[in-house]
Amino acid sequence: MRKLKITELNRLSREEFKHSKKIPLIVVLDNVRSLHNVGSIFRTSDAFLVEAIYLCGITATPPHAEIHKTALGAEDTVEWKYFEKTMDAVQELKRDYRYFIAAEQAENSLSVEKIHLEKYRKYALVFGNEVNGIDQEVMDQCNACIEIPQFGTKHSLNVSVSAGIVIWEIAKKLTFKLMKVNS
Repeated sequence: MRKLKITELNRLSREEFKHSKKIPLIVVLDNVRSLHNVGSIFRTSDAFLVEAIYLCGITATPPHAEIHKTALGAEDTVEWKYFEKTMDAVQELKRDYRYFIAAEQAENSLSVEKIHLEKYRKYALVFGNEVNGIDQEVMDQCNACIEIPQFGTKHSLNVSVSAGIVIWEIAKKLTFKLMKVNS
């Protein structure tokens, strides 16, 4: 087995990425404090053709060296917008008829692999602060809540790890047709 060279990976150029069809998903970061987490979520969003990221509250915005350290340029490819208050982002997305999904441990949450998504619906996926999670006011606006099953002594994952798992699960459900179109 031979490891592929970067030139063999058929990566999109920035211009090709900009014009490629995205999955109907906007990621909302509700007061995520770590710049490395923000950068990592940009990189994951680039990998799965996420439409945009909404950075809210204390969540840092590009350009920033610490975001770039983990984003590796994805902060320049993935569309993003900043909101001082997360509820302002929620209201804007509600006007666009987005279906809101919270990634949080909450009453009546579904295991991430069990969520049913409609291929032609637009979604907003909310991730919260590393300590306090998603603000309750924002949770109250969500249509569904998903969580990642965990079996060890710890009952939380780093927000960027959670984002990677959840975005992948949602991308799988939304992109089979998209992947066929782009290949």
